[in-house]
Amino acid sequence: MSNILAIVGRPNVGKSTFFNRLTESRDAIVQETSGVTRDRHYGMSEWNGIDFSVIDTGGYVKGSDDIFEEEIRKQVHLAIDEANVIVMVVDVTTGVTDLDIAVANILRKADKPVFLAANKVDNHERQLDAAEFYSLGLGTVYNLSAINGAGSGDLLDDLVKAFPDEHHEDEHAGLPKFAIVGKPNVGKSSLTNALLGEERNIVTPISGTTRDSINTRYNAFGFDFVMVDTAGIRKKHKVTEDIEFYSVLRSIKSIENSDVCIFMIDANDGVEQQDMAIFNIIQKNSKGVVLLVNKWDMIEKDTNSTKEFEDKIRERIAPFRDVPIVFTSALNKQRIHKALETAVEVFNNRTQKISTSKLNDVMLPIIQATPPPSLKGKFIKIKFVTQLPTHAPTFAFFCNLPQYVKDPYKRFVENQLRKHFDFTGVPIKIFFRKK
Repeated sequence: MSNILAIVGRPNVGKSTFFNRLTESRDAIVQETSGVTRDRHYGMSEWNGIDFSVIDTGGYVKGSDDIFEEEIRKQVHLAIDEANVIVMVVDVTTGVTDLDIAVANILRKADKPVFLAANKVDNHERQLDAAEFYSLGLGTVYNLSAINGAGSGDLLDDLVKAFPDEHHEDEHAGLPKFAIVGKPNVGKSSLTNALLGEERNIVTPISGTTRDSINTRYNAFGFDFVMVDTAGIRKKHKVTEDIEFYSVLRSIKSIENSDVCIFMIDANDGVEQQDMAIFNIIQKNSKGVVLLVNKWDMIEKDTNSTKEFEDKIRERIAPFRDVPIVFTSALNKQRIHKALETAVEVFNNRTQKISTSKLNDVMLPIIQATPPPSLKGKFIKIKFVTQLPTHAPTFAFFCNLPQYVKDPYKRFVENQLRKHFDFTGVPIKIFFRKK
């Protein structure tokens, strides 16, 4: 199940600072001016072993206060629709404002867990001031300083308990789940219709026609899996309609709930910035990926066209280059079953379990021949390796000084794992731990 946390509130209360703290990033711009966050930021966070997506819903000031209040109201409604849990952030230094009351009025009617965080509480005097926010009628007020993290642990402890229980019955349990993802108008619905042999989804030249995610069991030609055709993920500054923001959320949910993403790009455009954003979401969620270059029939080709195009893609998506690439035309049904065969192979790669004895037999001689470089006169000795029991391939290397193992050596180890075991299309996580 997908866990989504939405951060809402009026401008300049510290939503983006809180977002950056949760995601351990600086993706959201932070500035002492209202309306700086004019789009929505998406990130991943983890607390007490529970993973969840975080959405920073920024307010956009345009024209009068009335118009601005309407923009805030839209985003709060969208958050209520799609998020599992909502955090409303308020500013203790300004006290309760009319906009705070307007947002709280909407949230009180929501059938979702809502947590109220009083931000900028960084001294004892402000802790007393925060009591004013109980008047909003949203229950416990969590005192927080997003800039230094004070109080965030108590909030997160209670917050993650509010996510829905993941043990739910799934009519498609045990079947691989393949999500068809990509920016709008790359041919996702055309691929679905070609595979199903029916006009299941509306297909038009207008981007964003598919507004929702549609789950379909596909059982034909020796394949048996659940297929999800997702709404197109559009560039953030183009997400202007409410329904498009909704589509973006549904697409992210589909990626999170899938095993393998059939990631479509347009052969006419190549890998654009928005394609990379989607690819990074897939990678962050450790999902398998098959890259489909659609509309290949529209490209003028010579002998080396395919290889040159493939090389450009791998250069763009580096360092995760070990991705299968299939050139297709969904409209003409060219190589669409090849895409499914590849997705099944990637699923098998992602779910394979390598025995500890085999891992050590293969990897320890390689590590002994090429050990990590010494640091400050200290030598790192790796004694043991095992695969952890996680959904995505994750390996733990036990050594005496894990803190001294740097990224270049981690990449070397990953490359060796890929060389000796087939993890094509699958992101690998590697941890070095104290023996």
